[in-house]
Amino acid sequence: MKELERDLGLPSVLAISIGAMIGSGIFILPALALGLAGPLVIAAYALAGLLVVPAALSKSEMATAMPEAGGTYIYIERGMGPLLGTIAGAGTWFSLSFKGALALVGGVPYLLLLVDLPLQPVALGLAALLILVNVFGAKQTGRLQLGIVVVMLAALGWFAAGSAPAVQSANYAGFFDAGIGGLLAATGLVFVSYAGVTKVASVAEEVEDPGRNIPLGILGSLAFTTVLYVVIVAVLVGVTDPGSVAGSLTPVAVAAEATLGQAGVVAVILAAVLALVSTANAGILSSSRYPLAMSRDKLAPPSLSAVSERFGTPVNAITLTGAVLLVLIAFVPIMEIAKLASAFQILVFAMVNLAVIAFREGSTAYEPEFTSPLYPWMQVFGVVTGLGLLTQMGTVALAGAVVITLGSVVWYLVYVRPRVSREGAATDAIRRQVGRESLTAVESTMDEGRREVLVALTKAGDPDRERALVRLAADLVKPDDGRVVAVRFQEVPDQLPLTEEAAVQSAADRSFEARMASLADDLGVAIEADEVVSHDTKHAVVNVADSRGVDTVVAEHEPLRLRSRLLGDPIDWVVRHAPCDVLLVDNLGYDGAEAVVLSGTPPYPALAVNVAGGVAAAGEGSVSLWYPDDEPTDERRRTVEDYRTELSELLRVPVHDTTTRTDGGRATTPDLLVRGGAGGGLRDALFDDRPVAPSPGCTTVTVYPHESRRPPFLRRLLERATF
Repeated sequence: MKELERDLGLPSVLAISIGAMIGSGIFILPALALGLAGPLVIAAYALAGLLVVPAALSKSEMATAMPEAGGTYIYIERGMGPLLGTIAGAGTWFSLSFKGALALVGGVPYLLLLVDLPLQPVALGLAALLILVNVFGAKQTGRLQLGIVVVMLAALGWFAAGSAPAVQSANYAGFFDAGIGGLLAATGLVFVSYAGVTKVASVAEEVEDPGRNIPLGILGSLAFTTVLYVVIVAVLVGVTDPGSVAGSLTPVAVAAEATLGQAGVVAVILAAVLALVSTANAGILSSSRYPLAMSRDKLAPPSLSAVSERFGTPVNAITLTGAVLLVLIAFVPIMEIAKLASAFQILVFAMVNLAVIAFREGSTAYEPEFTSPLYPWMQVFGVVTGLGLLTQMGTVALAGAVVITLGSVVWYLVYVRPRVSREGAATDAIRRQVGRESLTAVESTMDEGRREVLVALTKAGDPDRERALVRLAADLVKPDDGRVVAVRFQEVPDQLPLTEEAAVQSAADRSFEARMASLADDLGVAIEADEVVSHDTKHAVVNVADSRGVDTVVAEHEPLRLRSRLLGDPIDWVVRHAPCDVLLVDNLGYDGAEAVVLSGTPPYPALAVNVAGGVAAAGEGSVSLWYPDDEPTDERRRTVEDYRTELSELLRVPVHDTTTRTDGGRATTPDLLVRGGAGGGLRDALFDDRPVAPSPGCTTVTVYPHESRRPPFLRRLLERATF
């Protein structure tokens, strides 16, 4: 792949950032903002400059770690994953194209003050010229930008210095009449003036010494432009009568005519045309790099990543961007669409701040030459204030951002997802945090121990099945010198009195008690045998568990059918109402276990881990982690390996993992399989950890922690999404 040339030095970097902002910030938005907030717009510009600092610092940091074409897209895609990367890349590309078209259309009214020309043809001609300049090379673009900015700043400096003596202090009266709401509304409007401050990050691949020049360019241009905005707007308000420029398409020219005469108007016209051409030029330069970067990552067609051998520029990406720009100028009401796209820019700034947190907290290799100070508070401040400003942009602007987002999601689902399987640093960071919290829950569960386990024998079974359940319970309580309470539950019709039925001890009851006494001697565990007669077995099980204060109920149960999981059956009722943990056993026999399997998807429920570890320790065996072989990413594989290592240290038994094919292919048959259950009903249907192997060929234990210890619904969704 042909690389872009690093032709842009610090002067060009500063020129791109400053030129990208001044056009709309001085020559278009004041006309709108002054009509809304009057003198308050001065403070709005200062506040907006402050609020963009977190995004500027975040982009400066990530640009020095990843000096690649694409800027915002690259950082969000690498940090937040391909889905959000697609949204950020496509949305920012459209937004910059809209702003470039707005700059050209907005600059022509200043030119029309001198000559009578049709607006649209002139705007189209300027757009075509700038597209050609960008095709010829970034170096030529940077030089053009530098020349434009020098002349433009000279003209604006003369306007400010020459008009300052004419400032009338009375024009600043009622500075804060609009209150906080008015200030925030004005700030939300002019905030988009600063959207270009980080544009240089999109051409970072073409910047000389990016570790030094990118932070200096972004932060230096932000500081300079904030001061320039405040000074120019303060002069503009001070030299004009209140409301006289509101609604004017050429507010700076109106002010210049009042203080400097016709010469001032000519200077302002020159500055305005240059500023808006500069904004459009920077917009084409930066926005064309988004299709280039997305194409390299397979988020856009491969032809967009081609770099011309002759010019060293991405001609196809520039041509596509230029075509969109020309269509917008010719057919679309640019003002409204640019405002809609600007709301998306604020949302992107918030995602940029989140991306820095994702990179720093994840395991992805990340070594920036410049680091943002006050991390993570600076980034949190940027996210909160950005979302706050979005609420001030109005319903139409928010709807526009939603439309761009939904369109990007559709593109991701149709084009990107079949081609891309990687994930972002945020997913890895969240996954690791979820894993750490899961291990903490495992450790907490292990510390509680088991003093007493109730074996609820609710089915008429043979002694071997009975022994398997009791033996399992004995292995669970043995480490804590606990007791097994084995109870036979007999259900009789409602018309039979319970007192008479309970008073008679049958031969079966006596045989059961003898078997339990013999089993206690064999296993070396205290076993208490009892019989309970009731009209409703499920209530009886819960009542016994509650009265005895047991820690766990062990009961035999076949795997739940879908109907049972949705509508419930008697054992489901026990799961939902028991005052303790419940283990449901699909009983194929149990006589101790050396090979114990945890089945499902990591992180495993704390109770399932505790049961598997306890049984494996009793049999002096090991725990094997079975999970689907679904082509996990390298990051996910490393996280699972780290999780397994820490889990092994907690359980103090050997732990190893085995990926199992979805067709049921696996190694040897284990002695016991343990899996997590979610708690019955619809929740169980959504989150029940089904065995990875359809027919494990051994006894299966499904664990249901008490409701007080079940992870919240959103936590389970997060686990499913990241693991």
